Amino acid sequence: MEDLERLLREHPFSKGLREDILKRIVSCARNVRFNEGEYIFREGEEADYFYLIRYGRVAIEIGVPGRPPITIQTLHDGDILGFSWLIPPYHWIFDARALELTRALALDGNCLRKKCEEDHELGYEFLKRFSYIMYKRLQATRLQLLDVYGSPKGR
Repeated sequence: MEDLERLLREHPFSKGLREDILKRIVSCARNVRFNEGEYIFREGEEADYFYLIRYGRVAIEIGVPGRPPITIQTLHDGDILGFSWLIPPYHWIFDARALELTRALALDGNCLRKKCEEDHELGYEFLKRFSYIMYKRLQATRLQLLDVYGSPKGR
């Protein structure tokens, strides 16, 4: 079995994270694998985890009635998937589907929320990191909407 602490330390998410924080969160991690075409999560389901993609490709999608899903963003090696575990009511707002064999570290949201409540410095580290992820996801969604609906006249 691969060393979870080493895998966590090597992922870009952990860059600049203090060693004591890394050691605290590794107990919330597990290794996961998703096959091509497999849904990692679906919109509306409970958001119990977030994922540090080690390798593979994952499409973040929005379902559209009567149409194929719209891909908001495609994530790759080193990317972070999922922020809904951090925001009540803890339900996914997108679908995520593996486009090829994907390996990741899954970090348990319940475990991490408890640790963040106990250690506000840890909570602040997560807030800083996930605020940026949310910003990037909103930007990607905005660009996809402009692509689908076109930009308004006069802008």
